[in-house]
Amino acid sequence: MTEEEKEKRLHRRRFYKAEQEAGFVESQDHSTPQTRSPAYQLAFRDTDFLLRQELRPVRFQLELLKCEMLLDEANIGSTLVCYGSARIPAPEAVDEFLANVTEEKRAVAERLAAKAQYYEEARKLAQIASSAGIVEKGMRQFVVCSGGGPSIMEAANRGAVEAGAETIGLNIVLPHEQAPNAYVTPRLAFQFHYFALRKMHFLLRARAVAVFPGGFGTFDEFFELLTLIQTGKMKPIPILLFGKEFWTRVVNFEALAEEGVISPDDLKLFHWVETADEAWEVIRDFYALD
Repeated sequence: MTEEEKEKRLHRRRFYKAEQEAGFVESQDHSTPQTRSPAYQLAFRDTDFLLRQELRPVRFQLELLKCEMLLDEANIGSTLVCYGSARIPAPEAVDEFLANVTEEKRAVAERLAAKAQYYEEARKLAQIASSAGIVEKGMRQFVVCSGGGPSIMEAANRGAVEAGAETIGLNIVLPHEQAPNAYVTPRLAFQFHYFALRKMHFLLRARAVAVFPGGFGTFDEFFELLTLIQTGKMKPIPILLFGKEFWTRVVNFEALAEEGVISPDDLKLFHWVETADEAWEVIRDFYALD
């Protein structure tokens, strides 16, 4: 069949694709004041225009769509999300970590170093989930997803890679440098401008969430997840809260129930665990996995 005959087929496009139109523009004469003007640029190629305040809704949509489409194309059906501190050292880095702190900061540094066990548990949980190799309807399940940064996030991505699996990093643009850790799969390394869209992508595919000791960011993600399930906006999923000693020291969950601001049943929204094996057992029981 000739190209001319192909063009007569009813299913063929009648309009050029956007990339073809952009190619036509590249070949045009840009020597006149009109064609050099920003106003003459194609809207979707005009970065200055896309960054205008009025285009915020469009940028929201782009951040939602880009990650969603690429995860679909990678056949990722569900995720195991890991939240946790960006400051806890890996076990093999504890000695160097403590050697580089001043005496006035030593007490705090030692408390952080004592939590290195959670780096190892995050790494092991990711290994277990990734090694399970669960596939449903052609889509990969429990793909490990983290915030893409250091410490607990790195541990989760590292464990997945050590099990021979791909792993997701959802990074966020911050005033200080925040690069993806070396274990995030390059084609699954995403960068967000809007925290709201990043949060959505953490939970859209989440079928289990592991929460390790952490600071404001971890609290933010954890309590928002609890709120979504408590209010019925999201169906229950296993929430694995690692480190009961840490969490009960920094948050008095029982007091919230005693004060009546939450229901005693709300304390059942999450599971206390200390090890990766305990966490995976909760997930297995919840989904009746073999």
